[in-house]
Amino acid sequence: MYAVFASGGKQHRVEIGNLIDVEKLNADVGDSVTFPSVLAVVDDDGQLQAGSPYLENTLVTAEVVQQARAKKTIVFKSKRRKGYKRKLGHRQSFTRVKITAIGAAEEQSDGT
Repeated sequence: MYAVFASGGKQHRVEIGNLIDVEKLNADVGDSVTFPSVLAVVDDDGQLQAGSPYLENTLVTAEVVQQARAKKTIVFKSKRRKGYKRKLGHRQSFTRVKITAIGAAEEQSDGT
């Protein structure tokens, strides 16, 4: 079983137990977060449920494992023959989460 959900302007394909990096979330390590913007779910039989744009009453639940920052990305600008050079660095913050459940909101609220 896997699901496709949207978070931080990106779409992620996940299965239960996956570790993924999403845009920074305001949550502490060990907290449980839910992603309600589920685009599609494929069950173990291969049956696809697709939303338009999102599936109703379907959530992806995850546990926050780490809050961190990515490696530095160098931004270098120059103009040829003019002596113009600018070098900047950027480190993007992210949240690493572990997927714990995929399914209907009712099933997850009863089990946790």
